[in-house]
Amino acid sequence: MTNANWSDYMDAAITVCDADGVIIYMNEASQRGFEKDGGKDLIGKSIFPCHNPESEQKILQLMAEGKTNIYTIQKKGRRKLIYQAPIYENGKTSGMVEISFVIPDEMPHHNRDA
Repeated sequence: MTNANWSDYMDAAITVCDADGVIIYMNEASQRGFEKDGGKDLIGKSIFPCHNPESEQKILQLMAEGKTNIYTIQKKGRRKLIYQAPIYENGKTSGMVEISFVIPDEMPHHNRDA
């Protein structure tokens, strides 16, 4: 791969935090999406002040158990898929990645079992 910043060109917001919930990476879409909260200046800050206690516990549980959380939301009239998964370093959970992208109103579904 010749472009080390491939994620900056994705039409998805990618945010990565360490095991303590401190943001260590935001691609350009994530920075734009969180612009009103500080955008790029959020790197180095905790994710927990912007989450309610239930969400904070869910995030900590996902990292502790090494589990993935996938769900959809609607925000500003747009449907989004949220994918949260642990990241690993030397076989141990070292943080979490969240990938968020808009789901089109009309989206084809292909059955590959047939």
